[in-house]
Amino acid sequence: MNAAKSPAHAAQVAELFREHNRALIAFLQCRLNSLSDAQELAQEAYVRMLTLEHPERLDSLRAYLFRIAANLAVDRLRMRKVRNDKMRNDMVTEPPQEDLHLAPVPERLASTVEQWRHLRNALRELPAKTSQAFVMHVIEGRDFSVIAQAMKLSERMVRYHVTNALAHCRARVNEPEMP
Repeated sequence: MNAAKSPAHAAQVAELFREHNRALIAFLQCRLNSLSDAQELAQEAYVRMLTLEHPERLDSLRAYLFRIAANLAVDRLRMRKVRNDKMRNDMVTEPPQEDLHLAPVPERLASTVEQWRHLRNALRELPAKTSQAFVMHVIEGRDFSVIAQAMKLSERMVRYHVTNALAHCRARVNEPEMP
């Protein structure tokens, strides 16, 4: 009779499952950092245990089960590494797409500095209360109620100042320079 079809061997594997499945999954999860992969490989290990040719030759089915699981984990980690290396190589060898919205770092830095200069100039053009409310809310991140108390204004008035400042700054920062 084939061991894979032996009811006694199937009962032994079922007993292994009941007694050691949690430990096996925890063991695999520590190696793989993935619960789903751990569960999948544990299932594969039990299937391999069920299909052993000569289970009677093994000293410890539990030790063999964990050895199978460890080997499967090593194989999975190797597959991940190959897949990750391939993805990394593909990203390096492919030229960047034209429609990426990020300019190279020096151009982005120059653009950011220019926008900051326009924003500072726009803030200087605003009335003092409007500029102060804008800075306190947008740059410092304060709530309207805190700003209202600090400036001795109503929250509605603070919202008005911040809204006007936003509109003014947007217009000035996005406005093309005159030649």
